[in-house]
Amino acid sequence: MVIRYFAWLRDHTGCAQEQLDCPANVTNISQLISYLCERSDGHKAAFAHEGVIRVAINQDFADKEDVISPNDEIAFFPPVTGG
Repeated sequence: MVIRYFAWLRDHTGCAQEQLDCPANVTNISQLISYLCERSDGHKAAFAHEGVIRVAINQDFADKEDVISPNDEIAFFPPVTGG
């Protein structure tokens, strides 16, 4: 799974993108966020205000309960991303 971070999420995690093999029990966006928060203090800080974070699965907007699969591209970004 490819995870992409934009704007201040990238700043907190320290990376724009990472490739992950998530545990089998991580099957939706909400569970993915919980898993990511365990990876580092930076990830935890990035998702501290998860209510304002937008997410996309394979470049389509998604909800936190949407199902994910190992070959997906998941993107996290703030509600407004400047250019």
